[in-house]
Parts: sequence; C-alpha cells; structure tokens
Amino acid sequence: MIKLYHCADARSFRVLWALEELGLPYALEVMPFPPRFRVEGYKDLNPLGTVPACFIDGVLMTESAAIPHVLATRFGPSELAVAPDEPGYPAYMNFLFMGEATLTFPQTIHLRYTRLEPPERRVPQAAEDYAQWFGSRLRNAETMMGSEFACAERFTMADISVGYAVMLAQSIGLEEQVTPGMADYLERLSQREGFQRAKTAQGSGAIAS
Repeated sequence: MIKLYHCADARSFRVLWALEELGLPYALEVMPFPPRFRVEGYKDLNPLGTVPACFIDGVLMTESAAIPHVLATRFGPSELAVAPDEPGYPAYMNFLFMGEATLTFPQTIHLRYTRLEPPERRVPQAAEDYAQWFGSRLRNAETMMGSEFACAERFTMADISVGYAVMLAQSIGLEEQVTPGMADYLERLSQREGFQRAKTAQGSGAIAS
C-alpha cells in the first residue's frame, strides 16, 4: 500500500509523477501549502512538516528525489531506474540527486525571500543571488546531459528529478534562468502520459481542511 501526502506542484509532484509513470496503485491526499501550518496533525505523520510524505507499506519517506528511485526498484524491475551494472548508472544517480540538492534548493531560497516571508522579512538581494545560482547550475547541468534525456539514453527517474526543477522555475518567476534547451526538455517531458495523469490526479485529489 502506498499513500502520498501532496501539495499541488510542490516537490511531492516528483513522487506523484513517478507513481503514474510506474502505474502503481496509491492513495493520494492533496493538502493546502504549507501543510505544517495549515493541516492539523500533519506533523504527527511527518515530523519534518514537509511534502512529500510517502508511506510505502507503512514506512515513511520524505525525500522527493529518493522516493521515485525506491518505487522503481522496490516495485520493479523498471526501465525508469538505471541498474548498477549499466554504464549510465553513475550519471543516473548524479542527476537524480542533482535535481533536488543542486537545482531545487536555491529556488526554495528565492521563493522564500520573494513570496513566502512577510514583506518586512523579504530579502531581495538574497533572492536575486540564489536565482543567479540556480541559473548557473542549470546551464551547467544542461552541458552534462548526453542526449534528449538526463542519462542512459532513455527517460528515467532522473528526468523526473531534473524536470521538476525546471517546472518549478517556470512557476515561481525564474523563467529567464531557464535556457531554451531546458525549456524544450521540460516541454518534451510534459507530453508524457504519466506527467499529464499526475497533473490531473492532483487536481482531483482529496483536499485536506
């Protein structure tokens, strides 16, 4: 049994997208953001108070870059994961974690100091610095990609990780940091049925009060 606690288009979208790509059955609860403040009892489920909170056979996972890989290997085998004996495995693991640690992290700082903090606590210079940081890292990531996908000459969970980072950039005012090549990359990924099903699912999920 898999249950995902999710906020629309938050990091937990990586997990929802992965579930749809794999065709796994799951229960979904869509909550208002941020759930740690707006959903009573959520921190009892996930002490971090963040999304995702994904329960896999009753075990909690919270890291959006790790969960897709666990799903693909735990319920696989699946071409969406790259096996350790494949030549593309090091690049796969690198891009899988790069999507969160290198690309999404600076965006969250930008988002915090432009939108999430009250006006008197916003720091425009910090927001701009982290926007530039993200843009530089994204351009470097693009040069590391070997084909139309992040690695292994096929769509994998690493593309979900990196693709989500591009998607987030376009939704929080960082479009100018996204190169034409990476915009085209996300456009290709967004045509996948799994992506589109995930978008539909989050629109019809149970809304927590």
